[in-house]
Amino acid sequence: MKYLEEFQNPELARGLLEDIRATVTRPWAVMEVCGGQTHTIIRHGIDQLLPDGIELIHGPGCPVCVTPLEVIDKAMEIAGRPGVIFCSFGDMLRVPGTDRDLFRVRGEGGDVRVVYSPLDALRIARENPQREVVFFGIGFETTAPPNAMTVHQARKQGITNFSMLVSHVLVPPAIEAIMTSPDCRVQGFLAAGHVCSVMGTEEYPQLAERHRVPIVVTGFEPLDILEGIRRTVRQLERGEHTVENAYQRAVRPEGNPAARAMLADVFEVTDRAWRGIGVIPRSGWRLSERYREYDAEHRFDVTGITTRESGLCRSGEVLQGLIKPNQCEAFGTTCTPRNPLGATMVSSEGACAAYYLYRRLAAPSAPSALEVSSVG
Repeated sequence: MKYLEEFQNPELARGLLEDIRATVTRPWAVMEVCGGQTHTIIRHGIDQLLPDGIELIHGPGCPVCVTPLEVIDKAMEIAGRPGVIFCSFGDMLRVPGTDRDLFRVRGEGGDVRVVYSPLDALRIARENPQREVVFFGIGFETTAPPNAMTVHQARKQGITNFSMLVSHVLVPPAIEAIMTSPDCRVQGFLAAGHVCSVMGTEEYPQLAERHRVPIVVTGFEPLDILEGIRRTVRQLERGEHTVENAYQRAVRPEGNPAARAMLADVFEVTDRAWRGIGVIPRSGWRLSERYREYDAEHRFDVTGITTRESGLCRSGEVLQGLIKPNQCEAFGTTCTPRNPLGATMVSSEGACAAYYLYRRLAAPSAPSALEVSSVG
């Protein structure tokens, strides 16, 4: 397969679905740990095409959504300071903090700028030596390498008015936290292919063995998702629990050695709070001691932050896979993309945003089925 359209071929999808139906003999619950995969699933109705009893649980796979509220509030406090240029990707500007968002900070006079690369923020720092420039560095292992490279370049070039507010999170510790939760219903995982393209797959076999769950590395197109589900269900039916790479066109077992070397140099592992979930041990990165001078939290010494989540929002339960977005009473009524109560309704990878965008406005009373030809 060379072209994107081939990964959305209805006839190939029908064959994969028939294979899944022929394999399944009992109910299974499978979690995808990637917001991009969630959007593919909902957009193409993949969850509605599967045999009855096969449930797809949406995991905490949206990096914007799991950025902790305290970090969001710290970002706004820094962004509102005189002399600061605060740079961020656009999807962070609407994420609600305790009582406002970065759009409001900009409306109140803060110099908040949307950039398309952390290197854009470094350029702004070079062009404005009299100002402090801060980049909001969030995301899973996928977005961490360019952020690490930018800090490395800032140090190499001697740019001292640049810093980064870091809130990177790691997937394997999140899987560990999910599997050790008393409310866990997950029996298999679709692992995010882009994360594994950076980090490889070496951390997953021990998780699969310890928790006796199959983990299948999966891509993002409809056929990728269906093939991942097919392999996961096949393992479940056989009582197996191994790691399979169904995304070999992008993922190697060792990942990207150059990117991993840069990450090891610039970052160090730390405990990290996940919004709606809580603190997960050793589940994030922060700047290492060697680069601590570029840590915005250290440079600006932001203290006295008091956070408060919306009492109506159940995005924490959505992120943990305990409920579907349309099972939240606020979904689509008091919580919409224009007036979001939680980050899952704002982000382009949020599960609530997917359900709203593709009109899954009401929780179904029973599983439904669409024609296979709707895939693609």
